[in-house]
Amino acid sequence: MAGKRSTGSRNRGNAETLRRYWSTGGAGGARIRWGTRGDWSRCNRLLSRYMGARAKGYCQLMHIRSTGVATGSRLNPGRRRR
Repeated sequence: MAGKRSTGSRNRGNAETLRRYWSTGGAGGARIRWGTRGDWSRCNRLLSRYMGARAKGYCQLMHIRSTGVATGSRLNPGRRRR
């Protein structure tokens, strides 16, 4: 395709800045309190205002990035122990 150039990066605008804000080091991450019980629910509640239904998937990705495990994993640090 002539005339189209790829930037080589999918991160456009402030995507990485927003990821840092909502991860463990940012102010948004402090509100979510990653690694504690209910962290995914808090993330979904806070971000659904801005992202709508896409917040569920984004919060799952951010949970993995911040804690290292998925929400349904038995290794999840915020999981209820039986």
